[in-house]
Amino acid sequence: MENKLNSIGLNKKPKDTKVVVAMSGGVDSSTVAGMMKKEGYKVIGITLKLYDDTKQVSQSKQCCAGQDIIDAKRVANKLNIDHKILYYQNKFKEHVIENFVDSYLNGETPIPCVQCNQSVKFRDLFEESKNLNADALITGHYVKSITSGNITNMYRAIDENRDQSYFLFNTTREQLNYLRFPLGTKLKNETREIAKNLHLNVADKPDSQDICFVPNGDYASVIKKFRPESYRKGNIKNLEGKVIGVHEGIVNFTIGQRRGIKVSDKEPLYVIEINSDKNEIVVGPRNKLIKNKIKINKINLLVNKDELNEQIYTKVRSTGKLLKSKINLKNDDQAEVVFFENEYGISPGQACVFYKKDKFGDKLLGGGWIKK
Repeated sequence: MENKLNSIGLNKKPKDTKVVVAMSGGVDSSTVAGMMKKEGYKVIGITLKLYDDTKQVSQSKQCCAGQDIIDAKRVANKLNIDHKILYYQNKFKEHVIENFVDSYLNGETPIPCVQCNQSVKFRDLFEESKNLNADALITGHYVKSITSGNITNMYRAIDENRDQSYFLFNTTREQLNYLRFPLGTKLKNETREIAKNLHLNVADKPDSQDICFVPNGDYASVIKKFRPESYRKGNIKNLEGKVIGVHEGIVNFTIGQRRGIKVSDKEPLYVIEINSDKNEIVVGPRNKLIKNKIKINKINLLVNKDELNEQIYTKVRSTGKLLKSKINLKNDDQAEVVFFENEYGISPGQACVFYKKDKFGDKLLGGGWIKK
């Protein structure tokens, strides 16, 4: 007689199912570990140490800082589960921090959380989980996953204000079939309530708000630390090419920025373009930020290409809305994306993520990196 599928879609009893839970020390991943333990799974918690803490970092509201590792260890002890700490500082510096700095110096606006998920968390943690003979890797991300016949598809979370699918577009098909996201059908207040019922000391812990290695959101200080030579003065030009000011370094600017330009005009000025080759900033009125067509590359698809011929929606920033769009694939790696409505302030270095709507919700199809 076949076993009934367990809560993570596997044909095994929970007591015979080994899972690895990625534990950052926050309330979300701690709650997931508690849920898995309560349901009877064999749980191993793994926490990644990704960088060496400074006093400034350890006191800020971030994930993966020193206090978080302590909190993860306490939760594991409370739940009586095995817990490991993996020291990935060198990998994180090479694949995430260096990429972040280089991207800003190229006039882009990077998303280090995508790089971290793609390189360190899901690639290396995926391999570690496989080495432990775990049946699944569980995380506290707010995305919904539906598994059918050993194939898992990802959807936007029920709580759209918490949805993190945008940051996971670069997940591989192999990884996605192995990953599970139990919080995708829950609201944040429900997660905290579960944590309280499990008597976890992190139940009321504030959410991480900053990029983990950027204390208090001051990304310029990180760039200054790693590339002090990057702070070179350059021209600020208007759309006619006239020099109207001087900047202290292009790393201080992002597309669509209004504040901090320090140049006045009869109407508000916004950063329209960042030219890293010439070390120049181009500014203009807000209506010049409107885009209805972009080019993307390094595309990652989680579905058959045919699904891109249906009604597609795209998202061009993590906090952005879904835009009705058309994807024109140029080859397996590049595409042109046409929006059926105007969008403002799209920046190279950000991701363009694809969705379609079906009976389960907003299905993640994949995405690519915005080039221009």
